[in-house]
Amino acid sequence: MQTTRKSAASAADQSGQRTPVKAALASFMGSAVEYYDFFIFGSAAALIFPHIFFPDADTNAAVMSLATFGFAYVARPIGAIILGHFGDKIGRQKVLMFTLVVMGASTFAIGCLPTFDQIGWFSPALLVFARLLQGLSAAGEQAGASSLSLEHAPDNRRSFFTSWTLTGTQGGQILAAMIFIPVVALPDDIKYSIGWRIPFWLSAVVVVVTFFIRRSLHETPEFEEAKKNNEIAKLPLAVLLRFHWKDVLRVVLCAFIAAVSTVYGTLAISYGKTIGNMDESITLWLVVAGNIGALFSQPLFGMLADKIGRKPVFIYGAISSAVIMPFYLRSMESDNTLLQFGLSLLVFSCGYAAANAVWPSFYAEMFSSQVRFSGLAIGTQLGFLMAGFAPSIVAAMGGLEPGGWVQISLFTAGICLISAVSALTARETFRVPTSQLGHPVHKVA
Repeated sequence: MQTTRKSAASAADQSGQRTPVKAALASFMGSAVEYYDFFIFGSAAALIFPHIFFPDADTNAAVMSLATFGFAYVARPIGAIILGHFGDKIGRQKVLMFTLVVMGASTFAIGCLPTFDQIGWFSPALLVFARLLQGLSAAGEQAGASSLSLEHAPDNRRSFFTSWTLTGTQGGQILAAMIFIPVVALPDDIKYSIGWRIPFWLSAVVVVVTFFIRRSLHETPEFEEAKKNNEIAKLPLAVLLRFHWKDVLRVVLCAFIAAVSTVYGTLAISYGKTIGNMDESITLWLVVAGNIGALFSQPLFGMLADKIGRKPVFIYGAISSAVIMPFYLRSMESDNTLLQFGLSLLVFSCGYAAANAVWPSFYAEMFSSQVRFSGLAIGTQLGFLMAGFAPSIVAAMGGLEPGGWVQISLFTAGICLISAVSALTARETFRVPTSQLGHPVHKVA
């Protein structure tokens, strides 16, 4: 009997039936892997790389190290065009398998790189190349996972199920920080030789596990229906730019909100260490606490958006992030650890998490299934350029100097305001059936 049920379930998957829980799990795990790898780099760029990949461990080395973090965001728009094309052309699941393998391989390679003392400037050059590959992979991960989860979800619970894609990124960041905490506690001779490499090597284990989970997931009913009806665009980008260019621009500006995450998870770590003289492990624990809180709050924000709409939840997340961030940064100059942890939870779990949970459904629902992967990928990755270079831009403006919390706070408020105003111009879609999202489907000859 049990075998019969399993066979029936498998047949149902292949016939195009929605499997929202399975899709959400695959998206959660894939995002966790991708962003474990991505945020391992962010932590290392703030705490390790200035000492081993650059000639002098001073402020200039810190700025250059943070810039390598941003280079991934240069590759992401290019990756978005390429992976978006294939995601709308051959399917979401196949592209997501590719992004997983590329991210895992490039992260493992970073752990094998020689240092500046060994090969000079070739060392940071190789680091940048590996980081570009990470960016290429990440360009398709969230767009693909969000499209996949949304198209498998029931119409009245799309925000909840797609929120698990971004909750997976929180899981990955927690894991990255948890692994780096014992690394930064090592003696310097071990930490800067082999210790920092271990988190990058460990990513291979998580990639293998997620590979087998994701491999069993079938394509979405929406894509299969479009394929059956000959509605797959030959050039999705051309259709996107002709009929959806306003939505792409809107997503670009809304996606500026992602800079809050990099300010919180990378720049604030450097600020706490250099200006607040905080212990490195404490700064990482602050990130862990905020992300653990988001694991619980983001699904709740997703549920709320299914009840009252995407726009009010997203706009709340943007405004609250701008309001709370200066208090969080100021707390890092104090000796009040309890206050630091409380404000970390407020700014990330109770503020930014609202926008972070809702944007996968909010953005994806602006596009039809014909160009959803491309629209999400290109729009978000262009917007994420702001997030990628936020740490190095603000650091160059004096954000890592005494009183730098002002520059960081003003920058954060500016990008949050742009995101909130852009969201106001969007159509509310939480009551629109999945099949009717976006513009009418454009038939393919």
